[in-house]
Amino acid sequence: MIKKRLIPCLDVRDGRTVKGIQFEGLRDAGDPIALAARYAQGGADELVFLDITATNQRRQPLTELVREVARVLDIPFTVGGGIGSIADVEALLLSGADKVSINSAALARPGFIRELAQRFGSQCIVVAVDARLVGTEWQVMTRAGTQPTGRVAVDWCREAADLGAGELLLTSMSHDGTKSGFALELTRAVSDAVPVPVIASGGAGQPADFAAVFRAGGADAALAASIFHFNETALPALKQYLHEAGIPVRQ
Repeated sequence: MIKKRLIPCLDVRDGRTVKGIQFEGLRDAGDPIALAARYAQGGADELVFLDITATNQRRQPLTELVREVARVLDIPFTVGGGIGSIADVEALLLSGADKVSINSAALARPGFIRELAQRFGSQCIVVAVDARLVGTEWQVMTRAGTQPTGRVAVDWCREAADLGAGELLLTSMSHDGTKSGFALELTRAVSDAVPVPVIASGGAGQPADFAAVFRAGGADAALAASIFHFNETALPALKQYLHEAGIPVRQ
């Protein structure tokens, strides 16, 4: 049986880990290198590092910081933010990333997904999808969630998978940082629509939220930030809770 994965996320700005609510009101959450080491030692299945200002500042990701984080890890490591070329991906993989997460560049030029998948393999390519509920429809946002694209989230996820994405990182901006639980209906709709693993993100507040997104949402993995960064939920305790609930996780 395929085990569900628990993934802490480091949103990094100016070399520090930050966390906000619905992508706003960011507060400092600590040193990314120290946090990465803590999560690797504490039972995280993977780690995601997102350089959240790289795209809007039109610069390349912080490869030196990525290299320093990679040195303290022995778990799979995904890096995103500001990736717009094959050279960017090569630099990050050489710096220690196992996978890269692309978002705005893929929306601007969907064929970029296929190019990367053909060059590096789909297993290296994660397409991040930031979705906001507008009325009754989930719309895709771009540029760190600041600009609407007019795309429907499920349709874009299906297209990204068809183009070669090996995994989808699906974030509900409407739930991000609220600790009100994951967007279960959205996650289920995407999970049912694509043949690749879906990482659910946005809204984790308690252990029951993870159980719900794995069961009702059909997610393959769940990503969270603040409940881990601020010691509200410990990874070993969360894994034990899920194990007792009958959800397969790595112990």
